[in-house]
Amino acid sequence: MRCETFFLLYPICHVPFLIVFLTRFVMEIERLDIKLGFKCNNNCLSCPQAHRRFLGDMTTSQIKKELIGGREHGATEVVFTGGEPTVRSDLLELVYFAKEIGYESVQLQTNGRMLSYKKLAEKLVSAGVNDFCIGLHSHEAKYHDFLTRSPGAFDQTVEGIKNLVELGQHVAINSVIHKLDFEYLPKRAELAVKLGVSQFQLAFIHCVGNAWKNMDLLCPRKSKVKPFVHKALDVVIEAGLTTMVEAYPYCFMEGYEKYCSELYMPHAEVRDVEGVIENFDELRQMTSKVKCEKCKECRFYFVCEGPWKEYPQKFGWSEFKPVKGKKVKSMEELLC
Repeated sequence: MRCETFFLLYPICHVPFLIVFLTRFVMEIERLDIKLGFKCNNNCLSCPQAHRRFLGDMTTSQIKKELIGGREHGATEVVFTGGEPTVRSDLLELVYFAKEIGYESVQLQTNGRMLSYKKLAEKLVSAGVNDFCIGLHSHEAKYHDFLTRSPGAFDQTVEGIKNLVELGQHVAINSVIHKLDFEYLPKRAELAVKLGVSQFQLAFIHCVGNAWKNMDLLCPRKSKVKPFVHKALDVVIEAGLTTMVEAYPYCFMEGYEKYCSELYMPHAEVRDVEGVIENFDELRQMTSKVKCEKCKECRFYFVCEGPWKEYPQKFGWSEFKPVKGKKVKSMEELLC
């Protein structure tokens, strides 16, 4: 935490200006998550941003201003996300600018389709992208293409991943847990190992945007997917990949607690066309996710964020069973 002092000048009667000293506390952040816009070359049934597509994209100058703002708040990592960043003609310019003003890590979150063009992948790496997070949501084209509503998307995404691996890049596959083929989660993990990526992460579907409209079609019960999540983790752990699961609380992760992704999320600031969220951790924990009264009995109560709020709104709390034992109060305590 650091403080900024600034001045406000107010005209008042008989005195030209009243100078008011104000101090504002600003949280130092590690990472800036910047949504370049909401246009995309997919139209995923599970997209949590689909209801914001009408907002369009930020301009190049707006994005550069936000990048400067993130550095002023201490960020040394930036994540370009969207929508789909690779559909922008100025993406290379933005990456160069981010590196120029001091961002040490530049991550690109993408559906990976445009990276099937190896020349673009090479240019992005040369510009300074050193971390790629690719959305791949099945081990088979028929499920992935149905989910993305883009015939041929699976083949392009897989080709994009192969290109990045050949270029020696750190590649993480981010894969949404959905109802269409959750029984094949271990197969997804096997594909990740075969492709040679560095990291495989699962994210339980967040039912907002398109995913809210398609909740009955896409949202599985957490208790039903549990054995398949664990088997998928076993595959990538044995292969030595980094792995984690997002929005899947500890009461479903017995024996796999250290793979809950919330343990590792850096302090982040989110910027998009609608404004700035200076403390995304607080927003996520206090507004987007929820816990119920019986969660207070669980040994993981102090480190768990609970599920996305839409899940218990739909299904209730009967699946959530408090884990008995001494309370865990920090990440360090859990990992030691």
